[in-house]
Amino acid sequence: MTEQISAQLGGIRGLIESGVPVGVFVLVNVIWSDRLRWAIGAAVVCAVAIAVVRALRKQSIRHAINGLFGIALGAWLAWDSGDANQFYLPGILYGLAYGGGMLLSVLLRHPFIGWGWSIIAGGGRAEWRDDRRLVKLFSWLTVLWGVVFLTKNLVRLWLYLDGGMADLLGVVTIAFGYPVTGALLLVSFWAVRRRRPALLLRTGD
Repeated sequence: MTEQISAQLGGIRGLIESGVPVGVFVLVNVIWSDRLRWAIGAAVVCAVAIAVVRALRKQSIRHAINGLFGIALGAWLAWDSGDANQFYLPGILYGLAYGGGMLLSVLLRHPFIGWGWSIIAGGGRAEWRDDRRLVKLFSWLTVLWGVVFLTKNLVRLWLYLDGGMADLLGVVTIAFGYPVTGALLLVSFWAVRRRRPALLLRTGD
């Protein structure tokens, strides 16, 4: 199952591509805060463009489609209400659910980051489950990710509930998005490499 999920998500590249349209919406909405339709349109065009480029290269477009579906709900909420804040609500709720789910996965002794490693970087393989020290390492990393996700999305939720901070909410979404996730990935790769270099080598098989 994890191998199938890995193929569906397309690894790190697939995750990045699925998040690009959201970043485009944020940037356009911050620059032209009175042009909500431009922001929605730019996000949709970006998702379609990614799909077209991948199709021209004869690559799978499912990752781009994932990105399009990812913005569809938020775009509809923002369009229907005329409030840019509504675009961020699904992402905030997803982020809070992910953070809580990560902490729960540690309690269940199936740390989310361990399985995430298998899906994104390990091609779906799960040899780490046979190594107690790796299970412990992935548990600590999952706690770190969970706390960060809960914290940043609680901040975003507070800005959303305020109702008048769409621009600031967009800036926080960008600042706490890829930069923070990238930092967490670097910490995770460093920790795994320090503990088990051979695991990194196997992910490239």
